[in-house]
Amino acid sequence: MSAEELNKEINRRRTFAIISHPDAGKTTLTEKLLLYGGAIHLAGSVKSRKTQRHAVSDWMEIEKQRGISVTSSVLQFDYNGYRINILDTPGHQDFSEDTYRTLMAVDSAVMIIDVAKGVEAQTKKLFKVCRQRGIPIFTFVNKLDRFGKSPIDLMEEIEQVLGIRAYPMNWPIGIDGNYQGVYNRQKNQVELFSEDGTHGQNVIASEVGSVEDPVFAERIGKENHQALCEDIELLDMAGEQFDDEKVQHGELTPMFFGSAMTNFGVQNFLEEYLRLAPPPAARESSDGIIDPQDEKFSAFIFKIQANMNPAHRDRLSFMRICSGKFTRGMSVYHDRTGKMIKLAQPQQFLAQDRTIIDEAYPGDIVGLFDPGIFGMGDTLCSQGHKFHFPDFPVFPPEQFARVQAKDTMKRKQFVKGITELTQEGAVQLFQQAGAGTESYIIGTVGSLQFEVLEYRLKNEYGVDLLMQMQPYEVARWMENGKEKITPSSLRGADRGMFVYDIKERPVLLVSNEWALGWITDNNPDIKFYPVPPDKKKA
Repeated sequence: MSAEELNKEINRRRTFAIISHPDAGKTTLTEKLLLYGGAIHLAGSVKSRKTQRHAVSDWMEIEKQRGISVTSSVLQFDYNGYRINILDTPGHQDFSEDTYRTLMAVDSAVMIIDVAKGVEAQTKKLFKVCRQRGIPIFTFVNKLDRFGKSPIDLMEEIEQVLGIRAYPMNWPIGIDGNYQGVYNRQKNQVELFSEDGTHGQNVIASEVGSVEDPVFAERIGKENHQALCEDIELLDMAGEQFDDEKVQHGELTPMFFGSAMTNFGVQNFLEEYLRLAPPPAARESSDGIIDPQDEKFSAFIFKIQANMNPAHRDRLSFMRICSGKFTRGMSVYHDRTGKMIKLAQPQQFLAQDRTIIDEAYPGDIVGLFDPGIFGMGDTLCSQGHKFHFPDFPVFPPEQFARVQAKDTMKRKQFVKGITELTQEGAVQLFQQAGAGTESYIIGTVGSLQFEVLEYRLKNEYGVDLLMQMQPYEVARWMENGKEKITPSSLRGADRGMFVYDIKERPVLLVSNEWALGWITDNNPDIKFYPVPPDKKKA
């Protein structure tokens, strides 16, 4: 393949994640982008249970029942000559780890803000991750079909709470949270939306015209027209200047107003996003910067998902391609094991619908059939150029429970299920010192993860769990040079629980920082770490 062809494929790729607080409309917007991309002809309104349709991107049974996303799903479609990879991340804070890893695999992010609620807690956390990576952030203010805050107040809030300036690409028409359409600043035109009785299941019809047109002034009403003209003048005089350089470095966010539920402003957002968002970027590695145009293949694994197809009990690892061209059946060097691996059944997705693919390019996300060889963050590269991409940071667990199978006859399925879900990164696994293997200690970032663990073990592995919450909130990995740390060599070990992690490293669980303080003071030779010593804290 010529360098020119590779370059052309790279430049038409857009890989992004959608981040937001739960319930800001993330999954709904994802659906609508697919609707405009022609990937689905009828978008399933997540809320309208009457039609019994669920969101395409929420494929796990528990997600359909709750109406929330608890895993990141991958969606790919074409629009206007672009190849788009969307990573729909879990909105719930208990799954911030999965989201964090997903954000390592994208080139830009779309941040959704609820027009009535503004910037919420989870949005702040996720925004911070994007900020650290310096990736461009596009803002979509959602739910304009409902009563909400004024656009000026929202701009101020974004600036004060997140510390990023916003440049409105369009502006809502209407007063006091009652909106009829949007004004497109680039095209200097008004777009009014027709009534849509289908809950946004179809692409919406809209009327377009100039802001100076007296017919439009009459349609939107004199008061609304006057308010719009004043707002536009204010933005042009006192607002931020558009600066593409700042957008690309994540210092200025282009801001769009719309309603995913009624498709209001969605198509305009998609087209502007594709025009402004960056193609796949170069990445840091142990061997310097890896450019996407480098013809030697490289990728990393950012997500592992067991049982995507319950009938086959399969396990898929998702890789993000960073450089070169991928072809089906190619052999690559697996950095962690030092072995060559053949990539035989590569798949691409629309949630859980998948197709086998023959080739893919930088920016693309490919699912690999995984018999258990891949780990989170593994680097794959060509034999001729060996290196590795940086490790993912780790989240310290904050909640712990002892789990065992209710039925001892199901011990084998229990161990298999716990092991696979740990490899997925859903939970962290510990073994109590001196205890048998009938039970494990599980650590999580949030309590919803326990619910999902219990649910998935029952539904995917046929195991009912006995779960006892433990009174610990702090975990510390311990190191003492070459000396082995044991429960008897640690002073005050009885004030907490002494466990080993999956790599047999000693870890101490304690109930609070005060108890930890006593133990650290009484064991001056031992170093205590909030995450494994070879990892960075997220």
